Amino acid sequence: MSRAERKAAVRRLMERVPVVVPPGLYADALGRGARALRRGRLARRALGLLLCAAGVAFVVWAARTQPWVEPPSRTTPPVRGW
Repeated sequence: MSRAERKAAVRRLMERVPVVVPPGLYADALGRGARALRRGRLARRALGLLLCAAGVAFVVWAARTQPWVEPPSRTTPPVRGW
C-alpha cells in the first residue's frame, strides 16, 4: 500500500458518519477504570507493606548476627598460663 493509498483510506475513514456509542458503554468503562485504579492502589500498598516487613526483618537479623563484626580466629589456640 503506497503512501497516497494510505492517505486516501484515512480520509475515507474520517469522512464516515461517527458510530453511535451504546448508552451503557461509558458507565461500564468508568466502572472498569475505577476497579483497575483500586487494584493498582491495593497492589502498591501491599508492595509497600512487604518492603517494610523485609526492612524490619533485615534490621532484626543484622542486629542479632552482627555481620559487620569479624569472627574470632580459630587457626591458633588461645594462650593460657602466660
